[in-house]
Amino acid sequence: MNIIAVDIGNTNIHIGLFLGGKEQFVESIPGGSRAKLTTCLKSAWQTIPIIESSKEDKRNGVIVVSSVKPAWTKVVREIAETNFDEEIHIIGIDIPLPMQLWVDEPHKVGTDRVVSAAAAYDVVRDAVVIADFGTAVTIDLVDHNGIFLGGVICPGFEISAKALRDYTAQLPNIKITKPKAPYGKNTVDAINCGLYYSIVGALQEVIRRYAEEFGKWPQTVITGSGAKVIAGDCEFIDNYVPNLVVKGIVLAYKKYLEQKEQ
Repeated sequence: MNIIAVDIGNTNIHIGLFLGGKEQFVESIPGGSRAKLTTCLKSAWQTIPIIESSKEDKRNGVIVVSSVKPAWTKVVREIAETNFDEEIHIIGIDIPLPMQLWVDEPHKVGTDRVVSAAAAYDVVRDAVVIADFGTAVTIDLVDHNGIFLGGVICPGFEISAKALRDYTAQLPNIKITKPKAPYGKNTVDAINCGLYYSIVGALQEVIRRYAEEFGKWPQTVITGSGAKVIAGDCEFIDNYVPNLVVKGIVLAYKKYLEQKEQ
């Protein structure tokens, strides 16, 4: 099973190459950089072996996409068709979601949330919280039967910092880091502490309320570009898994193939 897994987010696009089901690399590319995106996809596609019986040098692989940004999905589709004469396979359209959703509007839930939840549950096999720290922070809950129950969405670090800069007269934009102390002695440190502990506090409170629903504290997995900042600072976090969405894309395609064979 050779897969190029493409996670199209609101800010970046993550591309993972898996040969024989084993991860070769995962690269993060700014979504607006078509040239870098094309180069990365070309490099990954040319690494996939050619089918021995193919007279047209067709490669034995697929491009599977999870996307929350249709405009960038279109770009990836154009790159694949123009450079490889390949169709892309989109999670939620061409590839079924890898788990059941018990929510009001299943079709409106971002496929990135669902595939990362499925990847976490596939390992934990019990109730699990999945927090993804990207442009937005999503904190989702899967029950012990592997059913996606929903979650919360709140602003990510960068959005929050930008809002303070844009809607105040004198506050600067900052990059969030782990605070050296719980209070800031200058404006930058004060903003950093405020945003950092706001997210940490929100995560802990949301998980606590989830735990009250189940009668036990669920395992918690965090992922996303902003997750590394808090990964080692919260005792209630069980695992930090980079690129969980990419891993979930591969899992979704694997389940799809298994269902086809039944």
